Amino acid sequence: MIVLNTISEDAELRRLFGRFPTGVTALCAMDRDKPLGMTASAFVAISLNPQLVSVCIKHGSATWGQLRTLERIGISFLGHGHAATARQLAQRGDDRFHGLDYEVTPDGALFLANATAWLECSVEQEIAAGDHDIVLFRLHRAAAADEVMPLVFHSSDFHTLTPIG
Repeated sequence: MIVLNTISEDAELRRLFGRFPTGVTALCAMDRDKPLGMTASAFVAISLNPQLVSVCIKHGSATWGQLRTLERIGISFLGHGHAATARQLAQRGDDRFHGLDYEVTPDGALFLANATAWLECSVEQEIAAGDHDIVLFRLHRAAAADEVMPLVFHSSDFHTLTPIG
């Protein structure tokens, strides 16, 4: 029998939410000559027509405050070799892109090398939801690298998938 308990502390709820494995994305763009980026693990494919995706971003993110004003944002689905990259992009500071390989589109979307997929998007809508915003993106272009296995976040750590059989 499953016994459900009331969740009374943020740390307890965070641990519970961490039991659900999620992919890891990097939201990045070029602002003039400066790369900007952050990680997000709450990615959802929303609609095929129109082509929409979303991520959840905590209120008060200074990086999101800058990214949200740009014409295009690149969403890179991080791959199996990106655990250190994800940690680096999640840190505060101006050197988040030190040593990282990336490409920039003419519209300013920035894509990390060796990802499993890349989406060039623009912000469609932001929806307040508790202590986060649900950011809805319109997809403009995309590419995938089928040979790259995804990076997964589970129980407060990064993992990779291994095919069964």
